[in-house]
Amino acid sequence: MFTHSDNDPDDTLAPAYGSRFLSEPVPKYRLPEGDMPARLAYQLIHDELALDGNPALNLATFVTTWMEPEAEQLITESLNVNSIDQDEYPQTTEIQNRCVSILADLFHADDAEHAMGTATVGSSEAIHLAGLAMKWRWRSRQEAAGKPTDRPNLVMSETVQVCWEKFVRYFDVEPRFVPITPERTVIDPEQAAALVDENTIGVVGILGSTYTGEFEPIQALSDVLDDVQERTGLDVPLHVDGASGAFVAPFTQPDLAWDFRLPRVKSINASGHKYGLVYPGVGWALWRDKSQLPEDLIFHTNYLGGDQPTFDLNFSRGASQIVAQYYNFLRMGRKGYTEVMAGLMGAADYLRGLVEESPYLDLMSKPDALPLVCAKVADGVGFTAYDISAKMKERGWIVPAYTLAKDADHVSVIRVVVREGLSRDMAGLLLADFHRAGKELGAMPPELRSPVGHQPHQRAKVC
Repeated sequence: MFTHSDNDPDDTLAPAYGSRFLSEPVPKYRLPEGDMPARLAYQLIHDELALDGNPALNLATFVTTWMEPEAEQLITESLNVNSIDQDEYPQTTEIQNRCVSILADLFHADDAEHAMGTATVGSSEAIHLAGLAMKWRWRSRQEAAGKPTDRPNLVMSETVQVCWEKFVRYFDVEPRFVPITPERTVIDPEQAAALVDENTIGVVGILGSTYTGEFEPIQALSDVLDDVQERTGLDVPLHVDGASGAFVAPFTQPDLAWDFRLPRVKSINASGHKYGLVYPGVGWALWRDKSQLPEDLIFHTNYLGGDQPTFDLNFSRGASQIVAQYYNFLRMGRKGYTEVMAGLMGAADYLRGLVEESPYLDLMSKPDALPLVCAKVADGVGFTAYDISAKMKERGWIVPAYTLAKDADHVSVIRVVVREGLSRDMAGLLLADFHRAGKELGAMPPELRSPVGHQPHQRAKVC
């Protein structure tokens, strides 16, 4: 979160070439008194953005950084469409509904054509909606049984993305975190079951950890919750956070049971702007059936024309990414998505093999997960993951260094997310730069290495 200081000595823009058009510098933090030519306003901003990293070399993000020109054209054509205006843009609404049905079918819902779901602004909003639905249903059960409703809790791994930590804080739910270890970086189903009680609104399983890319054992979580119900009568829903993996597993591991094939799974979120291959930001929230989405969470408006039911945190939302998602579904189909994901997994496997041969890195990530590589710096090499990250930036690579989740936060790692655009040739160049960085760091005096060191883990740190 940025706050401007009035003491900033450089609070104006004064480009040299701008002297042809500007007689005075342009203020940065207040509106200019006059206007300027459109081309000059563009050039000022364009030049500043050139200081950002190259998206093609950004190996930190899961978010899509490349789409086909035809998709970009559709995005441009629909930039001025507000998807919430269902009466004015009925075909956009129909396209959103088709996307929901396509995903419900992909996730093995019983009645995909009439599936319950909605587009969201990324998985963050989808997670909040799914969490609210779980909380509302739990509260209704408690009220019907004459029990208190003031202490809801949610069971999840310490490796959950910060969206879940925001949800429990914003909506007053007690988080119950299952600890991890450096050897087990995903949830332990038995430990999760031990945290469940009558105030548990649900259990979260992650299909693709942000930290290491691993799929949590959704089937095992489902089994232990079935056992909990058999022993105690507690019917606890399972939500699958498929932000990344829900667009990967159906094509790389079609027989893996993680979705609505498991009766215990009641809701799923997925990020279209990650491995759904759409530019940011679009996500999806889906429920098994109507019974999982309480009616009093759905709002009805008529001031945009006609009755419009909505379930969202954000009212207005651009239609362009929804349209782009539908383009991908039509353009690639199951065959196309399978080929893309197989290609990404192949590049990740190739990269893992090169990492395993490296004298500077120890592999942390595992196969049969997301197409990424997570590694820690080998013991005794004399430098840290943060040193490697800083060194790689000199070549333009954006490779994040971070600590694992709490209880394993003494382990620092680097991570490479494989997306479209990272070919095997690029992977080879990346590893060559890793080796070059390792040799240079190994020969460098400690005082000249990166000043960034181990950072203690903090939950829900907001910037």
